[in-house]
Amino acid sequence: MSALDRGRITIGAIGVGCAQRALDEAVKYSLERKQFNQEIFNFQGLQFMMADMATEVEASRLLVLSAAKSFDAGTPNQTVACMAKMKSTDTAMKVTTDAVQILGGVGYTKEYPVERFMRDAKVLQIVEGTNQIQKVVIARQLKKKYER
Repeated sequence: MSALDRGRITIGAIGVGCAQRALDEAVKYSLERKQFNQEIFNFQGLQFMMADMATEVEASRLLVLSAAKSFDAGTPNQTVACMAKMKSTDTAMKVTTDAVQILGGVGYTKEYPVERFMRDAKVLQIVEGTNQIQKVVIARQLKKKYER
């Protein structure tokens, strides 16, 4: 399973990078875009959305780091690798979708990169085993742990 674990961790790291970049673009845009004589960043609803996005990105980053550290130490943990892949790619999909939403209509155009990040995030949920397969692997490991 070592090759699969390595792939899952790698895809997880790519997911974190994708989500981080989408968050960066959304925050930057919200600081530049003015509505009602103020930056849209000042709207509480967008602040809450971006705070959630940042929290999920950081949680995903830490899970990927945990999986990578155990792999590098020679003690790969298949369950954590699956969790890292699943969590970070689901986060990438959510964060990129929210980034498109923050940018509004232009977020869906090629004028801004977030539309591409959203497409990339979807592919990440599929490669190296779909996220549904990751859930099956995680659930089987849980069963083994508690059947003892």
